[in-house]
Amino acid sequence: MKRLVFVVGSVAALALAGCNNSNQDAVNNAELNQPAAEDLNALANDAATNAEDQVVTNQVPVPDQNAVAPDNGPNPTENEEQNVSGM
Repeated sequence: MKRLVFVVGSVAALALAGCNNSNQDAVNNAELNQPAAEDLNALANDAATNAEDQVVTNQVPVPDQNAVAPDNGPNPTENEEQNVSGM
């Protein structure tokens, strides 16, 4: 059993060692497929501008904080406020 584990481990190590090759063509292709920094900056600016425009157009009007509240009837007298037994 120990020999089998050793053989399997050795084969796995050799297989992994064979995968480590520096393929410069793959590196160059990956670099070519990346967008330029200027393009990314332009896309980011466009997205920020669109987000700001959507925020401005979707704003909900805020009610006036200084508006007078409607009168809900007469205020109770001091005696009526102190009389809690009637509740």
